[in-house]
Amino acid sequence: MGKSSTTKDAQALFQSLRSAYTATPTNLKIIDLYIVFAVVTAVIQVVYMALVGSFPFNSFLSGVLSCVGTAVLAVSLRIQVNKENKEFKDLPPERAFADFVLCNLVLHLVIMNFLG
Repeated sequence: MGKSSTTKDAQALFQSLRSAYTATPTNLKIIDLYIVFAVVTAVIQVVYMALVGSFPFNSFLSGVLSCVGTAVLAVSLRIQVNKENKEFKDLPPERAFADFVLCNLVLHLVIMNFLG
């Protein structure tokens, strides 16, 4: 009996999350997709390293840190672009995107330097 109530609760939770996410603007959904892509790429690299080995360890670290850093910067972009966020209401989306691009440039310059 307890299992069926938890199943119903889980279904109700997923249904409410799905209905709330359908109201999300398209530009935020695109950023979410980019974040998922970056995280999945990092996971694939970690699985590959676990299966094959980590001979060029700097390359592995650079790849994973690039994916994780890009995902973190994209989360920051999503927070700044979200219209419902009151902290960044005066910040135009173009400025937030310019910050994202500049920080990504700096991140990847550091990662290229780390590669050697």
